[in-house]
Amino acid sequence: MHNHSCVCPDALDRCGRYDLLLDFPGLHLVSVTKGCAGLVLEVESCDPVTGCPGCGVIATGHSRMVVEVIDAPWSGRPVRIRWRKRRWIRHQDVCEVATFVEQDPEVCARRELLSTRVIRWAIGQLRYEAATIRGPARQLGTTWNTVWSQVQPVLAQAAKDPSRFEGVQVLGVDEHIWHHRDPRRRGPKEHTGMVDLTRRPHPTARLLDLVPARSGTVYRDWLDERGEEFRHGIEIATLDPFQAYKNAIDDQLEDATCVLDAFHIVKLGTAAVDDVRRRIQQQTLGHRGRKGDALFGIRHVLRAGRERLTPREQNRLASAFAAYPDHVAVEVAYQCAQDLSFEFS
Repeated sequence: MHNHSCVCPDALDRCGRYDLLLDFPGLHLVSVTKGCAGLVLEVESCDPVTGCPGCGVIATGHSRMVVEVIDAPWSGRPVRIRWRKRRWIRHQDVCEVATFVEQDPEVCARRELLSTRVIRWAIGQLRYEAATIRGPARQLGTTWNTVWSQVQPVLAQAAKDPSRFEGVQVLGVDEHIWHHRDPRRRGPKEHTGMVDLTRRPHPTARLLDLVPARSGTVYRDWLDERGEEFRHGIEIATLDPFQAYKNAIDDQLEDATCVLDAFHIVKLGTAAVDDVRRRIQQQTLGHRGRKGDALFGIRHVLRAGRERLTPREQNRLASAFAAYPDHVAVEVAYQCAQDLSFEFS
């Protein structure tokens, strides 16, 4: 089926269906071959004329040069695009540019190894699929350094965009362990992460920033740098049970409602069940939990949600609760923790 939106002559027999699968405006799919590294797509443009980038004079087609770039995976296979770029030449001595090669920033930036489409795909893998750089590099059939060298400038540019802080109404803060090595070599282990929890413009939570150290001063300085307009837009501020974060919120977000986030509330409820279990264990048997003890045998089951328990695990809980009269305290604590989890699920 001929592509009627194309300016190429009908004699070239361009197929719109193939170009639709390629999804690169202005490029035509010439051939597809299966190589040792995956699929190889050979493409070329259909620009009949073009002007010199220096003076604008119409140039003449001189030859073609093949440039290979990495594209997004197709059907689980790495893809390489062999772009047959046009080389143009000018015969008039109007400017210093004698020859030049066609460029298309929508396909690939100048002298880059990855197409713009695969860069967006790799960032999506990092953002929504919890992938690391190694994952996209493996799927693309290339190295870690190749992917990171192309993705890092795009991420750095996005980080400088002030518009990502607009529309934040629910702001969350929590610590993040960046690494588990010597801080003298790798820098601070603990970082403070700020998250946009506003659900109306975004379907999921959005990481806004990650700054070194875990302290109220770090969070207070970050809020101060955002400006007064940003702080006045915050209606709800969530945090973990860390007093320093609470002090920063009281200092910078006076009009916001401060709440403890659901994850830490459920975590505190589960920790309370463990505390009650250990205390009753000492009261009834006089020693720490051992193999064969009723409460010690259900320590992991107590941390699971009751809706996920199998009939066998439910019987184990019932037997452990009925083993001693004092075990009723553990049963009550478990039921309270499960009700708490249900309210925040």
